[in-house]
Amino acid sequence: MEINLTQLKPGESAIVKTIQGGFGFINKIHCIGIRPGKKIKKVSSHFWGGPQTVEVDNMQVAIGFGMAKKIFVEVKE
Repeated sequence: MEINLTQLKPGESAIVKTIQGGFGFINKIHCIGIRPGKKIKKVSSHFWGGPQTVEVDNMQVAIGFGMAKKIFVEVKE
């Protein structure tokens, strides 16, 4: 099942499938280690469109809500 990163629940892990956006956005996301095929774990999220904290490669990063909506992941069931 493919969902965007905002729909992932805290503590859940998934595999990054696709990233939608322009070259600059995709390059910025790649620079923080989020690429298709990578395992990603949601650490926390804030209500009403706040930042989403995720863990990738043992590093935690906060991503804005709008950016997180453009990152699609596949949840392992």
